[in-house]
Amino acid sequence: MSTELEQIWSQVQSRLEATVDDSTYRAWLAPLQPREVAHGTLIIEAPARSCAWVRERFGRLLQTCAAAVLGADTTVEVIHHQPQPSPSRHSPSRPPTPRQPLGGATSGVRDRDTPHVGRTLLDPDPTGNPRYSFGHFVIGDSNRLAHAAALTVAELPGQAYNPLFICGSPGVGKTHLLRSIANLLQSCTPGLSVRASTGEAFTNEFQLALASGGMDVFKSRFRDVDVLLIDDVQFLERKTRTEEEFFHTFNTLYEAGAQLVLTSDRPPRDLQALEDRLRERFQAGLVADIHPPDINTRLAILRKRAHQDQIQHLRPGTLEVIAQRIALDVRALEGALIRVVAFSSLTGRPLTAELATEVLNSLYPHVNRQPRTLAEIQAAACQHFSISPAELLSPSRAARVTWPRQVAMYLARELTDESLPAIARHFGRRDHTTVMHAVRRAEQKILIDSPARKSVDDLRCALQRNDS
Repeated sequence: MSTELEQIWSQVQSRLEATVDDSTYRAWLAPLQPREVAHGTLIIEAPARSCAWVRERFGRLLQTCAAAVLGADTTVEVIHHQPQPSPSRHSPSRPPTPRQPLGGATSGVRDRDTPHVGRTLLDPDPTGNPRYSFGHFVIGDSNRLAHAAALTVAELPGQAYNPLFICGSPGVGKTHLLRSIANLLQSCTPGLSVRASTGEAFTNEFQLALASGGMDVFKSRFRDVDVLLIDDVQFLERKTRTEEEFFHTFNTLYEAGAQLVLTSDRPPRDLQALEDRLRERFQAGLVADIHPPDINTRLAILRKRAHQDQIQHLRPGTLEVIAQRIALDVRALEGALIRVVAFSSLTGRPLTAELATEVLNSLYPHVNRQPRTLAEIQAAACQHFSISPAELLSPSRAARVTWPRQVAMYLARELTDESLPAIARHFGRRDHTTVMHAVRRAEQKILIDSPARKSVDDLRCALQRNDS
């Protein structure tokens, strides 16, 4: 490298280092090397495994810093490094080729003689669904932390949050983030071996391996990886032998510096049927919860989906009707949009708010058009179940009080736009996970208990009749 090129690159590096945080600079920008400056173009070499990611994520930054040093007309070209062919694997003069640790020299990643060819191993295979990307994920107050943590893990696997534990009720975007991590790693860090699976698949494969004597193959599948992503880890509850195997898998990967990302419908502390030692490990890293989206986020999700699907001729107010009707589940929200659009296409009717109301009335007949207040819901629950407001807000766990409280919280989530923390405060609780737990318990009971379902329906109808 010429002295002039060294000086130029030193100035560019100084600007890069001052612009990004230390961990990002060390992971992605410090390994870059200048190759030449010719005809107004600065050519930079990047490691082959990260070249595409550097171009996509830092291309504009590199352009800006180079232009500040060399002039506004300067362009930047990022090419991947072409390593010299190494001697035969069996040559006695060939030195060991350990894989670069994910977390740097001190991360403890085990050395291997033969690095993996980059691969993302998905069970079940998502068939490369392009919707599973960070670009298609709508960010709101309810999921901002989880999104930022997931993106950081995808950019710096094994160096940031380990393990990352994402929790939230079904349909709020946990699987989307998990698959986005896998897809980004696959496209931008092809040197890593990534396995994405589910708690159920892990359990089924483990049981099959036990029965068939294939434990060595099973362990290799889940332990010989750089990144392990497990969706719905709550499925491991009450499965003693599976829990033990996952405990050892977790430890093996963690001690080797591999990245672990887990999702669950509950935070670790609420997985009471899980072994204490697993719960402790799950919450040893970052626990990021996702709440059901608020009305503004729901509208943003619908607008993005309409744009992606090229849905045209949407009349004003149509998406607002859908967003007001479906509050808890993003999948249900998008499904409602698809149903309304399909009905419009099949009947030739325009996509109006009136059509959306008509279509959704058959799916969600009990949704209140005007949000109720928390005070109204609490008062109606007390009257319906013949308990006092003091009892409803008390810490009592008596059955005659617990069920009405769960129903009131359940309806508060359905009939208001209040956040989980706000509902918790109105019920005298400090932790919003109490509300999440109450909503889940109510949903479960409604599904299997007809009298309970009728009681909730009656209370909901009473609140609707009082709609002003």
